[in-house]
Amino acid sequence: QVRLVESGGGLVQPGESLRLSCSDSNATYSRPCMAWFRQAPGKTREGVANICADDRANYAESVKGRFTISKVKAEDILYLQMNDLKLEDTGIYYCAGAGWRASVSLVASVYDSWGQGTQVTVSR
Repeated sequence: QVRLVESGGGLVQPGESLRLSCSDSNATYSRPCMAWFRQAPGKTREGVANICADDRANYAESVKGRFTISKVKAEDILYLQMNDLKLEDTGIYYCAGAGWRASVSLVASVYDSWGQGTQVTVSR
């Protein structure tokens, strides 16, 4: 099992940027696919973006063009660069890992490793 830890959340104003990081501390094995999910107040968890070992990335339509998912293979670090943040981006952001089945999926049930989350608040 991997141990995922998120960081980089905070309070920002609309239009500003933020970068989230996720590291698999003390992992026993790596997962081929990694993703970011978020849960806004009063809403269910939704997939934001994922990336697999083949470097193919997928994004939710709501963040396409604004968010970028990337990774540093040598350090097992996953990033989510968030630009032009909007009020509706507010929520707890989680990183997650899965097998190859997740390559074309942003469905939470497909992922089997999760971090504890980091809070992102976008407010005027």
